[in-house]
Amino acid sequence: MADVAIPAQPGMIGTQAAPRREVQIIPMQGLPIVGIVLAALVAAIAGNWLWALDFFHVVGGGLWTGIDLFVGLVVGPILGRMSIPARQEFAAQFMPKMLLIMPTLVIATLASGFQLARHLNVLAVSYPQHWWITGSFIVVGVMAVIALGFLEPANLAVLFEMRKPQPNGMLIGRLMKRFAYTAGITGVMQLATLIIMTRIATW
Repeated sequence: MADVAIPAQPGMIGTQAAPRREVQIIPMQGLPIVGIVLAALVAAIAGNWLWALDFFHVVGGGLWTGIDLFVGLVVGPILGRMSIPARQEFAAQFMPKMLLIMPTLVIATLASGFQLARHLNVLAVSYPQHWWITGSFIVVGVMAVIALGFLEPANLAVLFEMRKPQPNGMLIGRLMKRFAYTAGITGVMQLATLIIMTRIATW
């Protein structure tokens, strides 16, 4: 998409007007990287390369967990103390990148994890051990819904608000804090998946 200029917001008392910033809805320079990652994931699934599937699952899950915890527990509180122009400046740099990073990590982690479970016959274990598998599916399913159904719409809402001739700085701040705190929730849920995965690995 074409870059969109964000004008300074008038009427801000006690703060300087934010400088104009060219905002990309989708950072085009990142698309080739996403394409390479997804193509490698498809190749690993099609070739039944267990080492590659393990790599995608461990690295993707680790990055997903780390980013969620960092955004929720570190970035979120910082945003709450930033001025409205500072939030807009941060959003112009941060949110477009997250629009590419998070869906890619979610797809890579879940697709590789399911293929690993299928190839290693983890899905065929009997109860009561199978409850751990069921629990993992429930947790990652909820996290995927949150990531793709709440985080990404909030991300897009921020970016489209910033496209307006007079963006609402207060709304952008609220949406960004909601994005950060929701990411923190999924990060904490990721800790539950780590407990489940380590339990399964010790069968």
